[in-house]
Amino acid sequence: MKAKWIGGILGFVFGGGILGAIAGYALGSLFDSSQEGPDPTHEDAPDIKQQRSRNNFLFSLMVLSAHMIQADGKIMHSEMEFMRRFLQRTFGEDAKNQGNDILLRLFEYRKQQGETSWREQIMRACEEIAAMMPEAERTQLATLLAEIARADGRIDATEVTALREIIAHLGLNPGLTEQLLSLGGTTLEDAYRILGLTPDATDAEVRSAYRKLVVENHPDKVAHLGEDVKAAATKKLQQITEAKELIDKMRKQ
Repeated sequence: MKAKWIGGILGFVFGGGILGAIAGYALGSLFDSSQEGPDPTHEDAPDIKQQRSRNNFLFSLMVLSAHMIQADGKIMHSEMEFMRRFLQRTFGEDAKNQGNDILLRLFEYRKQQGETSWREQIMRACEEIAAMMPEAERTQLATLLAEIARADGRIDATEVTALREIIAHLGLNPGLTEQLLSLGGTTLEDAYRILGLTPDATDAEVRSAYRKLVVENHPDKVAHLGEDVKAAATKKLQQITEAKELIDKMRKQ
């Protein structure tokens, strides 16, 4: 029997749109005729809204990961391993294996569609995600995609372009690209980019930008998506705080 986590994603197949079409291809082979996923409309289903949000987030992440992983024309082991670890920590060993199968099916679908059609579908998928997913979840989605891009220790220009396009079509602030790519950086320039500021910002502007980012990136906003997603959000908030502390330290010298 397939693990329960994947069943709810079948809602995409019946929901129409480009995500539904992609899900139909990527997930169809993982179920036999005797296997039924959980009914997402059943009135007795526990925490169905939370489960639906979690499933929506997960499949959106996998589709966009398939785009990001191959953005530079290569499938890097480190980037695939990032996704496998994420699925294993969040959903268990079966989910890791099934998720790997889904990614391979998505790569196959991409090849069948051709790069031009695939890219158009990904941008339309982003617009569908933007219409159904709260901003905090979309921001965390982009954060994990940036982590995938960094997983091999370098960020190719094509990966930066892919991330920038995804963020734009997700309806997020274009400046988020520079922020995400600077997270974890140790220079003062990184710190300013993380806060979305330039070195000539006043102390008041630094404090204001920091407070705004704390509100926008508070882990509680994505806690319902799972402990691993919440942990990633907590890590990001800590990196934002470290950037603010570095700026404060350098200004006191």
